[in-house]
Amino acid sequence: MTSATEAGLRLGPLGGERPGPFAKSVPPLTGTVGEWLASAPRLSALATPVLTLDRSALHANAARMDRWCAGHGVELAPHGKTTMAPALWDLQLRTGSRGITVATPWQAAVAIEFGVRWVMLANSLVDPAGLRAVSAARDADPGLELLSWVDSLDTVAAMEAGAGAPRRPLTVVVELGAPGGRTGTRSVAEAERVAAAVVASPVLRLGGVGGYEGALAHDPSPESLGTVRAYLDDLAALHRRLLPLYETDEVVVTAGGSAYFDQVVAALAGLTDDRTRVVLRSGAYLVHDDGFYRGISPLAREDGEPFRSAMHVWARVVSTPEPGLALLDAGKRDVPFDEGLPEPQLIADELGRPARPLTGEVTAVNDQHAFLRTDEPVAVGQVVRLGLSHPCTAFDKWRWIPLVDHADEPDPRVADLVRTFF
Repeated sequence: MTSATEAGLRLGPLGGERPGPFAKSVPPLTGTVGEWLASAPRLSALATPVLTLDRSALHANAARMDRWCAGHGVELAPHGKTTMAPALWDLQLRTGSRGITVATPWQAAVAIEFGVRWVMLANSLVDPAGLRAVSAARDADPGLELLSWVDSLDTVAAMEAGAGAPRRPLTVVVELGAPGGRTGTRSVAEAERVAAAVVASPVLRLGGVGGYEGALAHDPSPESLGTVRAYLDDLAALHRRLLPLYETDEVVVTAGGSAYFDQVVAALAGLTDDRTRVVLRSGAYLVHDDGFYRGISPLAREDGEPFRSAMHVWARVVSTPEPGLALLDAGKRDVPFDEGLPEPQLIADELGRPARPLTGEVTAVNDQHAFLRTDEPVAVGQVVRLGLSHPCTAFDKWRWIPLVDHADEPDPRVADLVRTFF
């Protein structure tokens, strides 16, 4: 039987949804999403503020990451929480990803509902309701694979108490952390004790090791890269020490966000063999950005083809109360601000009109306003394209996101509305 992933995720129902007046920045729709798209709408049909995605950039980034992983002998299960958009997960799966990573039982349920067949829950699955739901889904579908993480003896006990009696043992990887990091055991010796408890458990089986190096550093300085590499060397050492204990036919060694995946490959790719798979979980690479990831992405440190930002917000000038200051109609409800404020890029008299470069700086954002400081002439009613930093906190502000063919065209066609689930 062809799996849902091989045939594409179950996205058909999304085209039949009727957002009505509740899709922010999209004209009130009297029909379905599919019917509106059949009218070939353009950017100029939208209202501000509006977040747009660039289809050409998304496809280029997906293909670039697939080539990079294939060339380094690793696999990819991108973190779906970045976008919580099944249509974008479908693109990633079709471009070579083996599965999707999530962070919560509810996110896992969304992935399973849309047909993802290999799911990594990069967190401890200790919520009883979540455990029951995962066990029921696996029992109902023998082809569904779902892995979660454990980082303590208490986690093992909580999973045993909440899982009941699943037909198939739940596969887990032991998470190694580091002092000052996030979750995970704080030493290799502690991780070995957790692994032994998993092996002794009647409802769990040991399937690998994992962790997250991005919690330990936040820049590409030599000191940060050294911290990341030392942690990854410990993760590799843990894997080697657990080789006699693994209980699954396939063993997973997993790490790698979108900031240091080159370091992960340098430290871990050599562990790959007939049984062991090194799996990256990078998620932000697909959308990339014009801020944090633009500066820290490994492909920004390498020669060759970098990722491209696939997200922008168009915001309208609603006030020019004093010289050099313009207020835009996009704020904290619309744009990310946790990893840097938006950057002004282009200005046009109206959506869909030719735009010119704009210099200046967004110095602050309120709930519904951005403060643009610029020495250039700006008039009420004009629209400004903003580059954004950090896709994870851009997508969670939008439920329907227009996907345009090419963001740099004056009035690109809206090829789709990307539905998010937050």
